[in-house]
Amino acid sequence: MEKRDRVERTEHNDVGSIRIADEVVGIVAGLAATEVTGVAGMSAGLVGGIAEMLGKKNLSKGVKVEVGEREAAVDLYIIVEYGVRIPDVALRVQENVKRAIESMTGLDVVEVNIHIQGVGFGQDGEEKDIRVR
Repeated sequence: MEKRDRVERTEHNDVGSIRIADEVVGIVAGLAATEVTGVAGMSAGLVGGIAEMLGKKNLSKGVKVEVGEREAAVDLYIIVEYGVRIPDVALRVQENVKRAIESMTGLDVVEVNIHIQGVGFGQDGEEKDIRVR
């Protein structure tokens, strides 16, 4: 994949140009990931063995995106719900993220790498306890 120094994808046509910022691709990826059943949320990373779960306003922070002229690679840092089969959830996330980015941006997604950062315990409405050992 061809790397660029700019933080946006530019496409030119007869009318003008279209620019898609990398952060927009990241938000699309984060929203698509959290739509999948079994995903408790996005992760900002590990602090002292505890994964910090992000709210909906910070979805792009749990996503790393590399965008070229026509291709994109995505790394997602997610927290899964307790009791789910992690490989199945990860595969569904990969498929949903790839489909969402390709349909909304026209980019060809060449990689969707999933990094499981923790497991969420609790039910909806309760505070989730996220532990990583």
